[in-house]
Amino acid sequence: MEIRRLGNEEIADLNALMVDVMSRLPSQELFAMDDEDYFHDYVLENGEIYGAYLAGKLVAYSVLTFPKQTENNLGREFGVPEKELSDVGFLEATVVHESARGLGLQRHFHRLREKRARENGCRYLYSTVHPDNHASISNLESEGFNLSFTRLMYKGKLRHCYIKRLL
Repeated sequence: MEIRRLGNEEIADLNALMVDVMSRLPSQELFAMDDEDYFHDYVLENGEIYGAYLAGKLVAYSVLTFPKQTENNLGREFGVPEKELSDVGFLEATVVHESARGLGLQRHFHRLREKRARENGCRYLYSTVHPDNHASISNLESEGFNLSFTRLMYKGKLRHCYIKRLL
């Protein structure tokens, strides 16, 4: 398995993987899909994307963003002071194709993104997950994230909101 940072040229493959995996979810409430423009225009300007390749094919990806002072920064809701919002990282989506599940990729991606967040000066990490996504909840909690609150997000989708202090 090869894991590497992705750029603009891999966004179409990432999008195809996301659409493919999401098409087989038992409920579309479990995942909030983004579009290619979001990855090109926001994520690659304000974060990093990592992909896992098996036999040369993208089988998983994971996103880390740095929301800075934008309105998207949930740090405010977690009680992060305004002056420290630039120290917040967001563990966005991790998508793993069925053929690569059970290999520990989500936990590997958590550790990689936390390392990169620390290297980028982050003091806080947060992540959101659907309350019925037990595997993701288990993975977040095993990496030291704590449930802070639950609310509707992403156009009305219920989410648990987790935070981890990196200090």
